[in-house]
Amino acid sequence: LPVGIDFASIQFGAARFLRLLAVPGGLLVLWVWQLARRRRDRRLYARSRTVPVRERIPLAGGLLFWLCLIAATSLVVVALSRPRAAVSAVRTAGIDLIVLQDGSASMRVADVEGSRWQRSVQFLRTLAESVTWEDDRLAMAVFAKLATPQIRLTKDPNTMFFFLDHLKDQPPLRLEDNNTWDTNIESGIYWGMRLIEKDEELHGKSKNAKAFVLVSDGQAWSGDVERSLRLANARDFPVWVVGVGTLLGGYIPDVPSEEGSDTPTHIRAILDRDSLIRIGSRGGGAYYQLGKGDDRTIANQIVDRTRRRAASIGVEERADELYWRFLAAAAGFICLGVLSLRERGELWMQAAGAAIIFEVISSLTQ
Repeated sequence: LPVGIDFASIQFGAARFLRLLAVPGGLLVLWVWQLARRRRDRRLYARSRTVPVRERIPLAGGLLFWLCLIAATSLVVVALSRPRAAVSAVRTAGIDLIVLQDGSASMRVADVEGSRWQRSVQFLRTLAESVTWEDDRLAMAVFAKLATPQIRLTKDPNTMFFFLDHLKDQPPLRLEDNNTWDTNIESGIYWGMRLIEKDEELHGKSKNAKAFVLVSDGQAWSGDVERSLRLANARDFPVWVVGVGTLLGGYIPDVPSEEGSDTPTHIRAILDRDSLIRIGSRGGGAYYQLGKGDDRTIANQIVDRTRRRAASIGVEERADELYWRFLAAAAGFICLGVLSLRERGELWMQAAGAAIIFEVISSLTQ
């Protein structure tokens, strides 16, 4: 956030346009002369006219519009000269989002668009597009009964999108493995903590605000979730919970049974919304459900609410373009001039001035 401008450091990228200030300068001299004439006529009129009540005659009258137009023109000319200056700004740390993606057998249920896994990957892509990838980092772990880290904390978006592109159809955990038929959210949160600790060992402690994004259907069949939430709360890591699935649910795809196999079959999995809401509440975050709102809105809320927790990392100076500030001030003078308009001709002048400023803004932003 900008906190100050060093006006002594102002430079102009197109200083030749400053010569045009002679035009509004000449108009200002003419305006002062007209104001002096108006004041003289105002006094003569007041002495020669007798009315039963005190009559108030505006000091500037219609001249106020022209003064605002002259000021706006001057500011537009300065904006055309491309002013730049050293700006002091408070820099805030980025965010570290650790995605805990449920990869258990129940995520293959097709009660949403595609399957729960495919719907989750679709949301994760939106989440990855919502961070800045400058100071922000993402990590990811997939869990069932056991958790497996997939991506360490990284600023490289290609790493995240590579994973999403190659595993968009089904989880990396095989349906034939017994461990896939269990959901241990505690293990996912534990490995999320380990990802943060490993990053601190390799790169030192980061000032980025950290949070977990748990994407699951809530089928927590084992593990002590409460214990893992206490560990996250102790380090001030909120848990944002994103539910995927429906309350009606669906059947998990069957696996060809083998002799001696205890792999469960014909299991119906539903969205355990109550448990997910409880996890989000006790984890210091909140609960969202895919399909109950736009993915972009959910992702932006998670990113924004996490970013508010980021600490300031000091004040930095950078060269910044100032032309948009002058254009904003010019627009303010135009609006002020509108309030004093009385004649239709002046309204047309105002519209023409607005069109000119619009063209200038368009040329500067190209």
